[in-house]
Amino acid sequence: MSKLVRPHGGGELKPLLLTGNALQAEKQRAQSLPKVRMSSRETGDLIMLGIGGFTPLEGFMTHADWQGVCDGYKITNGLFWPIPITLSADEVTAQSIAIGSDVALVDSETNEIMGTMTVTEKYRIDKAHECMMVYKTTDLEHPGVKMVMEQGPVNLAGPVKVLSQGGFPEKYPDTYMTPAQTRALFDSKGWATVAAFQTRNPMHRSHEYLAKIAVETLDGLMVHSLLGKLKPGDIPAEVRSEAIATLIDQYFVKDTVVQSGYPLDMRYAGPREALLHALFRQNYGCSHLIVGRDHAGVGDYYGPFDAHKIFDEIPKDALETKPLKIDWTFWCYKCGGMASARTCPHDAADRLLLSGTKLRKALSEGSDVPAEFSRPEVLAILRKYYASIKEEDKVEIKLSGHSAK
Repeated sequence: MSKLVRPHGGGELKPLLLTGNALQAEKQRAQSLPKVRMSSRETGDLIMLGIGGFTPLEGFMTHADWQGVCDGYKITNGLFWPIPITLSADEVTAQSIAIGSDVALVDSETNEIMGTMTVTEKYRIDKAHECMMVYKTTDLEHPGVKMVMEQGPVNLAGPVKVLSQGGFPEKYPDTYMTPAQTRALFDSKGWATVAAFQTRNPMHRSHEYLAKIAVETLDGLMVHSLLGKLKPGDIPAEVRSEAIATLIDQYFVKDTVVQSGYPLDMRYAGPREALLHALFRQNYGCSHLIVGRDHAGVGDYYGPFDAHKIFDEIPKDALETKPLKIDWTFWCYKCGGMASARTCPHDAADRLLLSGTKLRKALSEGSDVPAEFSRPEVLAILRKYYASIKEEDKVEIKLSGHSAK
């Protein structure tokens, strides 16, 4: 009997990925269906529906679900959900699709048929309203806002059948895992309490410190890397995975940490995305989510601890997975080690604040990185990657918001 938290909704995992003969038959049927092209974000959402990461959703949301999630964190059946999971289409495609008909869902970048959907509803949304409720801004400089404003004008709703994991198992054989796989792994280790560490960056000393707080207090830790699309200048998943694996091998007790990855794109929705991160980590079997400074944020759109506060604003029974809230962390020269604002009494002048953006900026410019910032084995991997980037492909890294402090 598993001792792990239950999947969201209180039941069993609901993966929508077909297998065996059913998969082959649906793949063949899909060839003759009208095609709806999906963005990278929508493809990632579909894969999560397929592997059970978005349990218990059965497809893309209706207008009522979209409205309920935007305005009250719940879909029409009352289930807690923090961010709309929707599919959009252009005008021509939407007009050609009849309600009740089936369509094939195609990844725009690979042209692979990723799934099928029975269209139960076509509707328009107030995109600016979604942006204000989810991202707290309509500024097109915000990458999540840009994503919403550029999507098609008509949303399509309905249940889906998923046909593919988009090559993630093959591309990341040592990292990518489904919720069923992580749950089986945690059960095999006898873990009941597991913290998820969300990252789109290699782990520097501050990340390591957060992770070790979790290891001290819980049965285990899952370092859960985003494998989908990032913004320009971020470090590719394969480089990040190598750096994280090296850190785990060199600086953590054996069998206390698991590295895994998931197929979503970043939305950069700050507090709302922290809630989504906790929700799907519950499906992966994690009892806690580490929430540090500016979780899933970008620039200075959110306060450094807005993602802490939002967990206190939702119903107590909304999620079984709880936040492990941790204050500012930094290297303190007077303490002689990593510390947080809760444990270190010294002044700002004695502290070295660490951030993934600062690290990327220093590495991309070939600048010195203080020894207190990152482990030497990790730096060696990252320097090798940055040395391989052609001059014309380099992206200027700007410090803004909390990363600039």
